[in-house]
Amino acid sequence: TMKIEVLGSGCKNCNALEIATEEALERLGINEEVLKVTDYGQIAAYGVMSTPALAIDGDVKTTGRVPTVDEIADLVTASI
Repeated sequence: TMKIEVLGSGCKNCNALEIATEEALERLGINEEVLKVTDYGQIAAYGVMSTPALAIDGDVKTTGRVPTVDEIADLVTASI
């Protein structure tokens, strides 16, 4: 199983990243839960200074922007 996390305060972009990530997983036929991490201490522990951020299996893949669904799908596929 994969651990997929959206790191951010719950702002509009954080929500958009969560939706895009869920769509990418659906396209890939991967049934994984997308976890939301809103605790600033936990986010800082990842070294993230700009949200939203996407982490897969504890490895931060993107920060400070909402990648496209295709980009997220590529990141997930590369992490399998």
